[in-house]
Amino acid sequence: MSILRGCLRGVLAPNASVVFRSRLAPQITSALLCPPRSLSGTPLAERDRKVTEKMSENGTCSRILTLDSMNPCIQKVEYAVRGPIVIRAVELEKELQQGVKKPFTEVIKANIGDAHAMGQKPITFLRQVSAICLYPELMNDNKFPEDVKQKAARILQACGGHSIGAYSASQGIEVIRQDVAKYIERRDGGILSDPNNIYLSTGASDSIVTMLKLLVSGQGKSRTGVMIPIPQYPLYSAALAELDAVQVNYYLDEENCWALDIDELRRSLMEARKHCDPKVLCIINPGNPTGQVQSRKCIEDVIRFAAEENLFLMADEVYQDNVYAKGCAFHSFKKVLFEMGPKYSEKLELASFHSTSKGYMGECGFRGGYMEVINMDPAVKQQLTKLVSVRLCPPVPGQALLDVIVNPPKPGEPSYKQFISEKQAVLSNLAEKARLTEEILNQSPGIRCNPVQGAMYSFPRIHIPEKAVKLAQAEGQAPDMYFCMKLLEETGICVVPGSGFGQREGTHHFRMTILPPTDKLKSLLERLKDFHQKFTEEYS
Repeated sequence: MSILRGCLRGVLAPNASVVFRSRLAPQITSALLCPPRSLSGTPLAERDRKVTEKMSENGTCSRILTLDSMNPCIQKVEYAVRGPIVIRAVELEKELQQGVKKPFTEVIKANIGDAHAMGQKPITFLRQVSAICLYPELMNDNKFPEDVKQKAARILQACGGHSIGAYSASQGIEVIRQDVAKYIERRDGGILSDPNNIYLSTGASDSIVTMLKLLVSGQGKSRTGVMIPIPQYPLYSAALAELDAVQVNYYLDEENCWALDIDELRRSLMEARKHCDPKVLCIINPGNPTGQVQSRKCIEDVIRFAAEENLFLMADEVYQDNVYAKGCAFHSFKKVLFEMGPKYSEKLELASFHSTSKGYMGECGFRGGYMEVINMDPAVKQQLTKLVSVRLCPPVPGQALLDVIVNPPKPGEPSYKQFISEKQAVLSNLAEKARLTEEILNQSPGIRCNPVQGAMYSFPRIHIPEKAVKLAQAEGQAPDMYFCMKLLEETGICVVPGSGFGQREGTHHFRMTILPPTDKLKSLLERLKDFHQKFTEEYS
């Protein structure tokens, strides 16, 4: 039995506790003690050992692909949003299912902006059109309004074989690109958008990485530097690590509600030019993880700076529908650029990005999105089209959903009232949860939360006692990782440490989404506040 306990300690996380009794239920014993098995029934570890022995017998001393032989850039990639904290959260969920006693009854995953996983209901119109596109026989169902059927028929007519199971053009279905261009024109007050400058993509992430692939080149001091905000969304640091580009950090001003400061941009750029060739400036607006919304003046200043310093501008605008704070409004970089006149609009190279995953839609799983490029060299544009063609096309169901988002019901159409009602309800609810998050977190003396002006997250700063900092460092952990892991083990709340997004040295944060249902969010925030107080007292 002592051997059994030792084995189980190796399987469970260090802080997990299991009460051993002489009469273990057979199914619990099997779930906890048996290693994972392959389809043939052979334990995976044993199978791997036998494969290694067989390779040795055949004269092959080692595997071809090892940690030493693999692409070293991949080993540098980190993505905190789905890192060790989340892996442990999944383990805890399984332990709860197996009947292991914990100080909590559920794991609340507040680590990622996955609206539907948090209980947000899909927008009816979006799902109805998608349903008919997937199963056209529903055209004959009188439960579906006529405008839904017309939208679905138009999309299917543009698909190969009238089926969204067919490949599309690599740049995306032409009709949908036309609708995206019209949407951009409406959003930007009539400024023209060319469908040939629109590239549909697998979410916004795919097109962001594609654009970085085009931009990164050179070696040594001529290697491309890419300026990214700190804190940042870890997609950027991960993509730059994979591409072996130089990450150039510029810090957002936490004391000024995470505002972007041009002097800080200039400092970062001048410092970077000593060791690389910075030629890309990435902006996230509204901000992730920081939730700030940039003013029009700030955007104008950024555009002037990028033009003066000859930088390619990448504008991540996936949260453009998520603006909550009074006095704040979303301004697209393209709109401001063109309103600043030809001095800038005819010169500055810009790529902007949007997605089906955020906003009021929250349709993450469809993986729909688009990129619009401005002032791109025609020869480079041909290379971009070639690059996206290697992956054939973005998911066609995601393209179809994107079309419904950019071409929603109009006043007077059968679905309009329900669509507007559902959209406004989602955004109003998010605005209330943004306010609630700031209010409750700021009640704790050791937590400071800036206003959540937009997006879907808060990024509060937390005080961590020196004793806890030293203990974390002794274990090789960032102090906020130590805090977040303790929080998870004791409360079941899963948030992401600020060190995974970047932060000024000596400060500690975590990112959490505001997406849980209001009652659950209130409970989460109160438990988090209480835990921080207890944690501070314990380590002071």
